[in-house]
Amino acid sequence: MKIRARNIILALALSGTIGSACAQDFVFGWNPRTGDVWVDQTLGDINAYGGRYRESFIDELVRYHGAPRDYVTTLLVQERWAPGDVYYACAIAQIVGRSCRYVAEQWERDHGQGWGALAQRMGIKPGSDEFHRLKNGFAPVYQRWSRPLHGHDNPGKGHDKGHKPGKGNKGKAKGRDRD
Repeated sequence: MKIRARNIILALALSGTIGSACAQDFVFGWNPRTGDVWVDQTLGDINAYGGRYRESFIDELVRYHGAPRDYVTTLLVQERWAPGDVYYACAIAQIVGRSCRYVAEQWERDHGQGWGALAQRMGIKPGSDEFHRLKNGFAPVYQRWSRPLHGHDNPGKGHDKGHKPGKGNKGKAKGRDRD
């Protein structure tokens, strides 16, 4: 009986380890290279949230970013995209007025230089209003998820030197508000 219980515990422990390893086996690896350390770290946190709460994560992208549920699910499950990559594709799409699918296809074709290079090719330059809208767009997401957004009081770290906390836009996305 003791051997059987030990084998069950060992099997459960191994299945948890294998599940964690598979969860990190993303199709593109994980190296967002947005050009902003804080954004990279926040996208890494979104990976953790999206992996643990997949349905809530998908709901977020469908409801607030206009992404098709089937497409987001396919990217996450069949294509093994990192949740942070899926989120960023849809967030960039919203800023530039394109579909999430369009931005995701651009990323699939040319992800070698990272999200920062792709965002710039799509017209989101570091320090621009569009960049600040993209970066500040994390705050309402985290608020809906009831998660702390670490470092958001000082998102000026990294390459986003133009942001001035306290100018009345802290934690709010400029432009379209889909809440």
